[in-house]
Amino acid sequence: MKKSKKKAIKAAAAGKAASKRAEKNKPIVMASRTARVAKEEPKLYETGNDLPKKSRMETIELLNKRLADAIDLHMQMKQAHWNVKGPNFIGLHKLFDEIHEATGEYVDTIAERAVQLGGVAEGTVRIASTRTQLPEYPQDIADGPSHVNAVSTALAAFAHEVRSSITEADDLDDADTADIFTDVSRGIDKWLWFVEAHAQAAK
Repeated sequence: MKKSKKKAIKAAAAGKAASKRAEKNKPIVMASRTARVAKEEPKLYETGNDLPKKSRMETIELLNKRLADAIDLHMQMKQAHWNVKGPNFIGLHKLFDEIHEATGEYVDTIAERAVQLGGVAEGTVRIASTRTQLPEYPQDIADGPSHVNAVSTALAAFAHEVRSSITEADDLDDADTADIFTDVSRGIDKWLWFVEAHAQAAK
């Protein structure tokens, strides 16, 4: 009897200790939940911009998606510039570098718009690599026609995403962001024309 009584006392003490530990850990659990919620809702800096907060948050998210695509496209153009070979080397080498320079301006414009709305431009290479909607640039090509095809594919894919974003920005009542995407779209269409002309001439 004495033994079972001792066991019962020990079990009760262990239960109390576990209960105390759970109470003690409650603030930590609550704090980590709060941190997760805070992470899920992006921070907005105060701004006099009169677009509604919800609209700004959704537009910032949209801008950061296109920023990832633009960063990927920017570096794909440099990849083409560095590696193209063949009879049209000089012309394509220069053209791809001009597109690289232009896409750098698109990157900057898109990123700055996100910040203007009180958001954060999420433009690291690591973030871009996880978010980009563009196809991977082929690593095993060298000749001009293959690079023309790869660059055309990348430009067309980016143009598609940007055009969709014009409509989305309009739906969010952000005419300025829609205008930025329209300007980018117009520029990409021009570069796509320049690149595709190299393939069309042969048909």
